[in-house]
Amino acid sequence: MTIEINNESTIEVDEARVQRLAAFALEELRLHRKSELAIQFIDEKAMEVLHIQWMDEPGPTDVLSFPMDELRPGTEGEQTPPGLLGDVVICPQVAAKQAATAGHETIQEILLLTTHGILHLVGFDHAEPDDEAEMFGLQKSILEKFYAAEIGTA
Repeated sequence: MTIEINNESTIEVDEARVQRLAAFALEELRLHRKSELAIQFIDEKAMEVLHIQWMDEPGPTDVLSFPMDELRPGTEGEQTPPGLLGDVVICPQVAAKQAATAGHETIQEILLLTTHGILHLVGFDHAEPDDEAEMFGLQKSILEKFYAAEIGTA
């Protein structure tokens, strides 16, 4: 899998850990090994511009996803075809504020937002209660398995 990470923000991000999580999430979703994903970290002003442009909402947001090939998760017996997943754009400043409110580290919030963004790229949404339950349940499962794997390799 090709996972490109670009940090244009003024906040330092553990890109290696984000890379490991993204690869883990793509494996969990049974996406083809030749799938491509881009993750970009940007500051609040740049995120606000995107938020207004694409969501018509003021202020910066935490994460935006821009799907490309509309890939969907694979199944137990079959991966998706190779393709370009799209871009996940994260604002570390907003993530830091949310992490402080939630009582955990900024990297944990960034990993959660990365997972959330990837799920949006493969068609998950949380507009309806049933969809929200499915998406957030899968998000939680991926993160729990990732943290368990990280501990096991430490």
